Amino acid sequence: MPDTYDVIVIGAGPAGENAADYAKQRGLSVAIVESDLVGGECSYWGCMPSKALLRPTEALAAVKRVPAAAGAVTGEVDVEAVLRSRDAFTSSWQDDGQAQWLDSVDVDLLRGHGRLAGERRVEVAAADGTTRRYTATRGVVIAVGSRAAVPPIPGLAEVATWDNRDVTAVKQLPERLLVLGGGVIGVEMAQAVRRLGASEVTIIEALDGLLANEEPFVSDEVVAALEADGIDVVLGARAEHVARQGTDGPVTVTLAGGRELVGDELLVAVGRRAPTDDLGLDTIGVEPGRGGFLDVDDHLRVPGRDWLYAVGDTNGRALLTHQGKYQARLVGDALAGVEVDPAWADQRAVPRVVFTDPQVAAVGLTERAAREAGLDVLTVSFDIGHTAGGALLGAGTSGTVQLVIDRAGRTIVGATFVGPGAGELLHAATIAIVGEVTIERLWHAVPAFPTVSEVWLRLLEQVRAAEL
Repeated sequence: MPDTYDVIVIGAGPAGENAADYAKQRGLSVAIVESDLVGGECSYWGCMPSKALLRPTEALAAVKRVPAAAGAVTGEVDVEAVLRSRDAFTSSWQDDGQAQWLDSVDVDLLRGHGRLAGERRVEVAAADGTTRRYTATRGVVIAVGSRAAVPPIPGLAEVATWDNRDVTAVKQLPERLLVLGGGVIGVEMAQAVRRLGASEVTIIEALDGLLANEEPFVSDEVVAALEADGIDVVLGARAEHVARQGTDGPVTVTLAGGRELVGDELLVAVGRRAPTDDLGLDTIGVEPGRGGFLDVDDHLRVPGRDWLYAVGDTNGRALLTHQGKYQARLVGDALAGVEVDPAWADQRAVPRVVFTDPQVAAVGLTERAAREAGLDVLTVSFDIGHTAGGALLGAGTSGTVQLVIDRAGRTIVGATFVGPGAGELLHAATIAIVGEVTIERLWHAVPAFPTVSEVWLRLLEQVRAAEL
């Protein structure tokens, strides 16, 4: 391996891989540093294994909703087969394929812990104890992702708990699972574990609703679905103490007011933090922000360091794989001197999907966020089950779809979909927001019949009736 590259990327998750690939496509020499598995959190302990655990029971529930097909369901999901499928999607936690891909695109893989060692310099400590320093002539990209945050609850640090890595890599399901946190990981994994056979699952959320960053109706509809699955959802509950009996006995969470909840395992899913405490940032005079995240400008550069970029979860702007890859593509091009637009979508058009059943899909601003931004907005909504396509999905199909429309610009600035497969409806809204498509133009985007997408026509009819 050479000692000098045009670009050095620290972290070989999806964001890091994309930054490296795009820089390489532009003719730059690139090395990427990784101390764990090439492919990162998403491939092995996040997006892919979690969806592999959720999808089989979602498919079964979808069949059961169709009266003419429900009678054909004579058994339950094969849990062992689900776990084998999950193992296949994670390549059994082996990164040979990902490493081979890096080799195929001519990006050098440096195995070891990477940290800055001064301006444009990166130090890599290998597993064998050796350390080597490299120089990046164009720039360094930090893409170290994020890890589960641990809240300062008395007793929590002293007991064995689960994080996203433990629950997505589970080999044997617990009978009773407590989930601390009602965000994306909490609600997805609570439903997965319950539907795969756990007898008791309880979500403990300190706020008054689940998925608090989304529209208020999202919490109501997701809570109703989880409770229908037999999951106990405890809202407005602050955990005051955690204890476990022995090393692997039952774990008890004591809530404010004295209520005690007992489970076999406790999944802590209250947020994320960036692992930037040992990245050598002190060697260049940079201090991480709250949660370890790095501040960046709209070109993803660390302020005052035009050679240093941070992409993906590391900068805390949007902790989503696809958004990190978007940022990385911009940076990969920018490092090669290609003029690119700033990371506009990070502020105005972030798409996000929660893969519960029903799914929650949203992009752009919520109504509250739009009003706080000073926009005069019109909000319209419709039940997805009242479309012909929705009704064909099966008995009891429902879910709210809502658009947030800027009256002045006559464009959509936010959209939320709740319902079966709602994630597949999202990209049309994303295109409308990014393209700043006016309501008048959207009238000529004709949805096919009978599809769930016909909900767009119903929403536009409401806009017309409101005389926007």
